[in-house]
Amino acid sequence: MAEETLRIIFAKQLNYYMEVAGKTQADLCKFMNVSSATASDWCNANKMPRTDKIQAIARWLGVGIGDLMEEKEPENEYYLNPETQKIAQEIYENKNLSLLFDAARDASPEDLQTVHTMLSALKKKENHE
Repeated sequence: MAEETLRIIFAKQLNYYMEVAGKTQADLCKFMNVSSATASDWCNANKMPRTDKIQAIARWLGVGIGDLMEEKEPENEYYLNPETQKIAQEIYENKNLSLLFDAARDASPEDLQTVHTMLSALKKKENHE
């Protein structure tokens, strides 16, 4: 694979997983002890960090090195927060609660938990429980 292609894939995945983790380029600079120009170069596919730095970034983001180095579509890009994704999936899978609703892409787990609690209470009321 060409070096430019690797830089593009790394930058795309780095930006995605930083967004999921709620981290910024400033956080990356601080953690890696690098300049803002260096972090920007990594995030914009202008340069590629050394392997040891990629390993450190992967640990920092809680992902594997392959997650940063391989182009793949995340399983569910709609919900950025894994906890939010889990709660939404529970609502979707519960036939008694599966109402048509659309949550914001950046909905917090607390927001979806509130929706889940409200829907459950409404169903209990409907069933006279």
